[in-house]
Amino acid sequence: MSDHELVLKCWGAVEADYTGHGAEVLTRLFTEYPDTLKLFPKFAGIAQPDLAGSAAVAAHGATVLRKLGELLQAKGDHAALLKPLANTHAKTHKIALNNFRLITEVLVKVLEEKAGLNPAGQGAFRKVMDVIIGDIDGYYKEVGFAG
Repeated sequence: MSDHELVLKCWGAVEADYTGHGAEVLTRLFTEYPDTLKLFPKFAGIAQPDLAGSAAVAAHGATVLRKLGELLQAKGDHAALLKPLANTHAKTHKIALNNFRLITEVLVKVLEEKAGLNPAGQGAFRKVMDVIIGDIDGYYKEVGFAG
């Protein structure tokens, strides 16, 4: 079974509640790595204790998970999906590559707890994300962003 397939085995649980899981992912990201909150200016007015209940955080988290699901389902053939995403994250949002690594670790925890991603699936997810992040790095270099 490919790494993508190992991860996709549990993805149905994520799809069943993109908003809830998305809120969990971003809230944990902001809690475990507080500096990441600065990368989301639209959440600047939300107090740390209110992040978990924020509809805006949940909606953005759902967007992140939907896009990640599309990338996973592409099973490595993701250039058409990833290049525009990388370009906006470089040119508009100025998101350094390390932040993708941070959210990967948060995602592993949430997928384990909420979707039953076992240790083999966690390793597979990290490998898939390493490829995606490597490809983002390539697109960043194309546009001259030192992420």
